Amino acid sequence: MGAGHAHKLYRHGHSPVHALPPHTKLAAVLAFVVVVVSTPREAMWAFAAYAGLLGLVAYTARVPAGFLLKRLLIEVPFVAFAVLLPFVAEGERVGVLGLSLSVNGLWGAWNVLAKGTLGVAASVLLASTTELRELLLGLERLRLPPLLVQIASFMVRYGDVITDEMRRMRIARESRGFEARGVRHWGVLAKSAGALFIRSYERGERVHLAMVSRGYAGSMPVIDEVTASRAQWSYALALPCAALVVCLLGWTL
Repeated sequence: MGAGHAHKLYRHGHSPVHALPPHTKLAAVLAFVVVVVSTPREAMWAFAAYAGLLGLVAYTARVPAGFLLKRLLIEVPFVAFAVLLPFVAEGERVGVLGLSLSVNGLWGAWNVLAKGTLGVAASVLLASTTELRELLLGLERLRLPPLLVQIASFMVRYGDVITDEMRRMRIARESRGFEARGVRHWGVLAKSAGALFIRSYERGERVHLAMVSRGYAGSMPVIDEVTASRAQWSYALALPCAALVVCLLGWTL
């Protein structure tokens, strides 16, 4: 994890949110999501308040709305599931625009959309303001098992390596005039997939031998000691603490 590794989700900046230690941001996002999930679905105003809090964080971090909304598209499959709930759920029915919809299904759809969107938005803001390498260091700082952190690190890095290898193989096929247009071309694509697997496996073996020759014995050396002051913790936890106040009001009002 010593080498830098920029990711497409990260947006370079020098805001106060970018400057926070990664483990404080991880803890803040986790606490915020727990608070949002614990909020009663009937308190619709509370979710609007949560969205306002995230908007304030995005403004402080100088993350444009377009950048955030574009990355929220990952939520589309969950939106499709939520849209189907009013039609398939049982219980009391209500007529909406000539359609017979389930009341429980409508509440369930709202629950999934509201809480899911807020959780995804918080995660996108975290990834937008924290480099991948810093996130892994933050997980270590939060005492996540080192082996899991190493697996996550290798998975992300090799995911990018394999993607780049697939791109080069695609360019090589196209430069030779190959275009997959039907079932009869599946054989070529299957051979390419097999070659990709062998190349990835061989590269993994070479990397492992290189690590062992440099003294690797099951744990990665700690290069950067990430620490956080009390003020930084207070700044990071301001988001979940404000959300907790909203959640308590949602249960009492």
